[in-house]
Amino acid sequence: MSDTYRDLFVSAADGLRLYTRDYDPGTAGALPVVCLSGLTRSSEDFHDLAVALSRDAARPRRVLSLDYRGRGRSEWDQDWRNYDVKIELNDVLQVLTAAGIEKVVFVGTSRGGLITMALSAVRPTLIAGAVLNDIGPVIEARGLMRIRGYVGKLPTPSTMDEAVQILRQMSGSEFPAFTDEQWQALARVTWHESEGQFILNYDPNLMKTLEAADPEAPLPDLWPLFEGLKPFPLLVIRGEHSDLLSAETVQTMQARHSRLTAITVPGQGHAPALDGDLAQVIEQFVLSVEGST
Repeated sequence: MSDTYRDLFVSAADGLRLYTRDYDPGTAGALPVVCLSGLTRSSEDFHDLAVALSRDAARPRRVLSLDYRGRGRSEWDQDWRNYDVKIELNDVLQVLTAAGIEKVVFVGTSRGGLITMALSAVRPTLIAGAVLNDIGPVIEARGLMRIRGYVGKLPTPSTMDEAVQILRQMSGSEFPAFTDEQWQALARVTWHESEGQFILNYDPNLMKTLEAADPEAPLPDLWPLFEGLKPFPLLVIRGEHSDLLSAETVQTMQARHSRLTAITVPGQGHAPALDGDLAQVIEQFVLSVEGST
């Protein structure tokens, strides 16, 4: 529990305990926002954005930031095969039903954007608009291989300074514009300290889902899912150094979607941190979605 959000625990369809941060200012009327994180990340990623949106002086709104199963404060699944987008999508629906939310703006980073695209196929009535953070219908193999190389395989730091160093060595070339504070925030969302030990904030068995995939097999065609977002305003954010979402893919997305706004974040890779000026851009986008509904 915090002075900015409350803890929301919901049971998944299979009984697993799921955790969500609920930033609820207690004011009705404004469109809620639901934040969905990347593969190994958690609800903490969106804290600055959620506080900005929920405490907006002109238009405070409810923000939910979810931990998928096996991440953050949600329970780990005994069967790693359940770390699957289709199951996680169903988990998101369970949380939204429990929270009484019927229409939202989704903010999806990486895997969260894939879940958002999938929601357009199974529950389009939920969507008022969407932010896709460094993800699109074409996923670059180079980025996937990089992610496969580190998930569940990071060395264990003995101090927070060491944690920051590990991440700087791994991703410094992708994020030359990152401040010390941003590196520290990234370290805090990657590990937590328990009884003097640093522990990953996700189930290391997530790597099995990546290892089980055939690297030579063609990736699934995600354009039909992207097409499902056509009726809704869309903001696409790409990191300048992203190896998962190419500039060419963003151009094609713009050509296929008349209500798409695209921005590139200089000095960042996959995936840009949604804080500072970027949080303000998202805030303005949400207000514009609200004005058009």
